[in-house]
Amino acid sequence: MALTYQQLLTAVPLVLRAGNVPNIVGDAGIGKSALVKEVARNEGAALYTTVVSLSEKGDLAIPVPPLTSDSFVETKQYGRLANVQFGYSETLVQIIKHAEAHPDQSIIWFLDEFNRGTQSVQSELMNLVLQRQINGLRLPAQVQIIIAENPDSTMQGFEDREYDVAVGDAAIKDRTVRLVMATSTAEWLKWAQTRQPQINRLVISYLTHHPDRLAVVSPDNVDLAPTPRAWERVSSNLDQLQKLPAETQRALATDLFSGDLGAEVGTSFAEFVMAQESELTLSALRSSEGNEKTFGEADEATKIDLLREWVSSAAPSLATEEAGKFEKLLKAVSPDGQVAIAHSIGENGDQIIAAMYDQASKEPDGVVASLYRYLAVVASRGDNK
Repeated sequence: MALTYQQLLTAVPLVLRAGNVPNIVGDAGIGKSALVKEVARNEGAALYTTVVSLSEKGDLAIPVPPLTSDSFVETKQYGRLANVQFGYSETLVQIIKHAEAHPDQSIIWFLDEFNRGTQSVQSELMNLVLQRQINGLRLPAQVQIIIAENPDSTMQGFEDREYDVAVGDAAIKDRTVRLVMATSTAEWLKWAQTRQPQINRLVISYLTHHPDRLAVVSPDNVDLAPTPRAWERVSSNLDQLQKLPAETQRALATDLFSGDLGAEVGTSFAEFVMAQESELTLSALRSSEGNEKTFGEADEATKIDLLREWVSSAAPSLATEEAGKFEKLLKAVSPDGQVAIAHSIGENGDQIIAAMYDQASKEPDGVVASLYRYLAVVASRGDNK
């Protein structure tokens, strides 16, 4: 059994409120870190993260020699003894300082990649997770711990995994609540369409047709495979690739995408992108001439979506020479669609309207002034409905 990202947004805080330690188990790149960040934000908690796989024994509490003469103990028979003290890591210091400064705010300490740390590091962290103390230092009551692990072959349902992990101590398994995280393509696609900046439309389209390729776990331990995190990188790389000439795009696409998704899915996605190269994209619409005819032949929903995307991601360009192209495209949209786009501009903030007004005042015969006047006509048309 496993829980999706949205289900874990409810389950993780529930476990914390019960006074227990959630142990989020999931494949690399599935979104564990993003989940914990959102949980902290939703709970109004301060978040501190320690990547256990990058930690060495002694990083949290390093023995230091006595700092004053009072730290030495003189004995008659056994010589002079030193009462060794500990210097604590900056993370622990910051947590303690934050707890003292904000006693009413909860604090989440996220121990990421817990079972990718060495056995000695895990042992050092055991007292923190189980006893909430390390070398005499007690964690404030408001500090809650969340750990995350990659699955290993000893875990039920993950017998085929080959992560380089140190199998966790039985005490950790017995004292934490294992919450297995699963991918949900439907959830991810919904998020992708609302994310700012939005995930590239071709990525959304490809995964809509191939939902099983959001995350691919290979029992053969293949070098690279798709993950939700990898698709985010693919989206931003594709945004930049689409700004290049078509010939350059074709030359780079397969290797570029395979570097995140692996050869099989990377090649498939590259072929999909090249087959769709005539499809309208915002970057192509803004960066080159001659797309007005293709835009006018597109379906109404696509035209509205593209101009809304323009408004949400590049609204300042409406106060530049690009305003002329935007007005031409806007006039190719249905009257109702024009009203919806005009409202989107208003919702994007008064600063854009003010910038357009200022530019229109400076150049009353310019393209910005023309767009500003046309938007006023469209807006009044909507108000009269």
